[in-house]
Amino acid sequence: MGLFNSMWYAVLAVVTVTNAHSHHHKSPLCQHPAYQSHLLSTSPLVIYLESFLTPEEQTHLKIATKDTFSRSGVSDQKGIQGQRQTRTSQSTNVARDDIVRCIEERALLFQGFDTPRTRLEPLQLVKYGSGERYHFHTDWFTNDAQATSAVGGNRQSSFFAYVSAENVTGGGTNFPMVTPPHDARWCAFIDCDEPWENGVTFRPVAGNAVFWSNMLDDGTGDERTLHAGLPVTSGSKIGMNIWTRQGPLSEDIRGKD
Repeated sequence: MGLFNSMWYAVLAVVTVTNAHSHHHKSPLCQHPAYQSHLLSTSPLVIYLESFLTPEEQTHLKIATKDTFSRSGVSDQKGIQGQRQTRTSQSTNVARDDIVRCIEERALLFQGFDTPRTRLEPLQLVKYGSGERYHFHTDWFTNDAQATSAVGGNRQSSFFAYVSAENVTGGGTNFPMVTPPHDARWCAFIDCDEPWENGVTFRPVAGNAVFWSNMLDDGTGDERTLHAGLPVTSGSKIGMNIWTRQGPLSEDIRGKD
């Protein structure tokens, strides 16, 4: 992503913080929190979102997906989906209701008025218990067959939001190619004890989220967005993936609004 686009996202983030409370969905249930945006990196673009999910939304997501989780799958280089030791979490898609639509709208507003709902994949929750992890990977697809126009192209951007973090130790989200910040205020959100050469590790803080752009300006994937869900050493966490494609997804993929 070029400097101009990166700075535009940064400006947009500030506007979002200021006006988040004034954006209302047509449903009376949708009232966006005045979350705070913290720009971590412009290249690759990584923005930390404090209080992105409300406590009520966190509770709703946990109740709505109770007993629906199953072992997470991973696509190999040929695009074949299966269970692998590189990803030992459990995952589930979230059925769309008024609260889920509100979260979707918030993610879209953050990315600007020109990002339509049709580019959003169904929201996915991932649950990690003790010892579970997701090895280093990118959210964008390396196999062109998984990123054709028929399926909306590649994943333009990602949000990873923390829905719960119950007595959890470990379980951070590590970006080894992102340069760590210097300011001590970041220690509220990242592991400041992590060796500098390990990049940035976001600690699981319920309600907060990380946003990043997956693609470069030429449409190719940004290798620097490589990241991992580090092993949970105790307790458990639930995260939420919000993925936006480069183009529209068909209704049979994203479901009815």
